[in-house]
Amino acid sequence: MSNSTDTLSGTLPRLQWPTPRLRARTEHLDRAGDALWRVIDARGNVRGHLRVIVDPLGIRYRAERLHLASRAFRLVGEFWSADDAVASLRQ
Repeated sequence: MSNSTDTLSGTLPRLQWPTPRLRARTEHLDRAGDALWRVIDARGNVRGHLRVIVDPLGIRYRAERLHLASRAFRLVGEFWSADDAVASLRQ
């Protein structure tokens, strides 16, 4: 018998987001996680990463760069479109 004070244990199921479609053909995305992609340019160089972020107002796209020395991602910016996030990684 269960009472109302019981809590749920375990983890929520993981959601694998579909790969965003980019308008520009200068980069493509390579999945690196459930909500994370490597942004790869025409030469095959990794420009940065694109991450899906759930926001109370909708889906946002975070542009990030991996800082090798600290092994951490550095935020470039958050955007409402994947194209804008990828464009920020061109600089």
